[in-house]
Amino acid sequence: MLTIPTAVLDIAQATASSGDALTGFAGWAVKVMETLGGLGIALLVALENLFPPIPSEIILPLAGFTASQGQSFSVVGAIIWATAGSLIGALALYGIARIFGRERTRKYMAMLPLFDISDVDKTEAFFDKHNRSTVFFGRMIPIFRSLISLPAGVIKMNLWVFIAFTTVGSAMWNTALVIGGYVLGENWHIVENNVGVFSKVVAVVIVVAIVVWVALRIRRNKNRASS
Repeated sequence: MLTIPTAVLDIAQATASSGDALTGFAGWAVKVMETLGGLGIALLVALENLFPPIPSEIILPLAGFTASQGQSFSVVGAIIWATAGSLIGALALYGIARIFGRERTRKYMAMLPLFDISDVDKTEAFFDKHNRSTVFFGRMIPIFRSLISLPAGVIKMNLWVFIAFTTVGSAMWNTALVIGGYVLGENWHIVENNVGVFSKVVAVVIVVAIVVWVALRIRRNKNRASS
């Protein structure tokens, strides 16, 4: 998993202090949007895709809020720029995974504790069969929004199909959050709070699923060893 570079955090802290109404990351994000306009939205959203700790539930409602203040972009422009940023970030991860390749992925996955090569085969088979719907819906689920580009790149999903379903899925997610921020104005944080709850639920489900999978795999291995 990629982490936010220290330089980015330093810039965020330095520029956020100059914000009047907003502080921290939110203040910095607004400064970027006010300074760069729609390009700033695209940049922030692309970074959010590459570095998942950057929260889209803050960036997108803030873009809507900033548009409502009569800045250099409209709400429609905010959605378009945000979707462009989503696509750029997704393509970057797709490209990295595609270059890394299927064989190397299988090699390193098979080396992980408790993993079998059959697990990789099943995952690939599932993604081969459901890649379009997985990419489409994955773009609207926190955490998976970024990660979904990796298996798509590994199996070399058709690039134009990947672009189409990534764009449509991202546009729907971006539209909902940007319009939410636009309508709520200074109460944009309501969107952040609600999406934040959704993100936490997804994270808990993932953790529980991993714990259950590990427990079942340990039990299976013990049974195999004793038989």
